[in-house]
Amino acid sequence: MTRAPGRGRSPAGQVTIADVARHAGVAASTVSYVLSGKRVISAVTRDRVLASVRALGYHPNAGARALASRRANVIALVLPLRTGMQVPVVMQFATAVVTTARRFDHDVLLVTSDEGPAGLRRIAGSAMVDGVLLMDVELDDSRVPLLRELALPSVLIGHPTDTAGLACVDLDFHRAGEVCVEHLAGLGHRRVALLGAPAAVYGRGTGFAHRTRAGVVAAAARLGVDAVTLPCEEGPAAVRRDLGSLLDRHPDVSALVVQNESAVGPVLAALPALGRQVPRDVSVVAICPDQFADQAGLTSVPVPAEEIGRQAVALLMRRLREDPVPEVTLLVPRLTVRDSTAGTGR
Repeated sequence: MTRAPGRGRSPAGQVTIADVARHAGVAASTVSYVLSGKRVISAVTRDRVLASVRALGYHPNAGARALASRRANVIALVLPLRTGMQVPVVMQFATAVVTTARRFDHDVLLVTSDEGPAGLRRIAGSAMVDGVLLMDVELDDSRVPLLRELALPSVLIGHPTDTAGLACVDLDFHRAGEVCVEHLAGLGHRRVALLGAPAAVYGRGTGFAHRTRAGVVAAAARLGVDAVTLPCEEGPAAVRRDLGSLLDRHPDVSALVVQNESAVGPVLAALPALGRQVPRDVSVVAICPDQFADQAGLTSVPVPAEEIGRQAVALLMRRLREDPVPEVTLLVPRLTVRDSTAGTGR
C-alpha cells in the first residue's frame, strides 16, 4: 500500500522550499530571501514564512546550499579571553551574535584563543567561515592591517584609531563618559572620579576604556569639574582597597562613575563601610548593561550588548552581499536615572 505524501511535503517525504512557499502563500524566491537574508523582506511576510518553516519542519540541505552558494554559512566570532574581560557581559554579546546569525541562516564558530593576526590567517585559510566578527578591539590593534589584506569580510565590535577600510560598530563610549559627567555636574557635583576597567585593559590599549576616560576628562574640563580617573581591579578586596585609597587622597569626591561591571556590587558594599552613604554622601553612575544597574537601582548609561551584537551581524551580512557599509556605526548613549544620584544639597 502506498501512502499519500503528507501535507506540505514532496513525494519523497522531504520538505522543500517549494512546499514552504505553498504553505506560506508566497513565491519560492521569497522563502529563499527570508532564509538567506540576501534581500529585505517585510516583517509580516518574513514572520509568515518562518511560521511555515517551523510548521513543516523544513531544514535546508547544508551541503547543497554551500555548493550552490560557495559559502559555508558559518561566521566566526573572535573573542579572545583576556585578563580584565567581564565574561557575563561578553556572553551577552556572544548570545546576540549567535541568535541573530541564525536568523540569517548562519551558524557561529566561537574562537577564544588569543592568537592575534596568526589566528585570523588560520581562520581565513581554512575556508570554514564566510566572514568574521572581532571583539576586544584595541586602539592600535595588530589584527587590523591583516583585515585590510584578507578577502574575508569582517566587522569589528569596537573600533581602532584608524578605521579606514573597516566596518565597526560600538557604543559611543567617549560620549558615554561625557553624559555621566554632565548628569553629575547638573546635580552640582564639582569633584568626580572614574573607577575604570582593570589596569590590564588600559595597558593593552582597549578602545572602550580609553574612550570613556577621555570623555570623562573632556566633559569635566568643559564644565569646570575636577575629575580623577583610576583603574579598578577585580574582586571585593581590591575594590575596597582602590576605593579607600581614592577617598583618602581625594576626600572631597562627591560622585563616582564606575565602568567595571564586576566592581559595581563591591563599590556599593564598600561605600557604607568607608562612611559614605549613596546618594546622600556620594552619587554613583555606572556604565554597564542595564540589568546590572536595574538590579542595584543605579543611575546608568547602559551598554546595549544585544543591539550591538545584532547590528554587527547585520553589517557582516551586508558585507557578504558586497553592499556598502559605513566604516563606523556608533550607538548613541542614553542615561537612565535611578536612585543612586542626587544633588549636592540633599
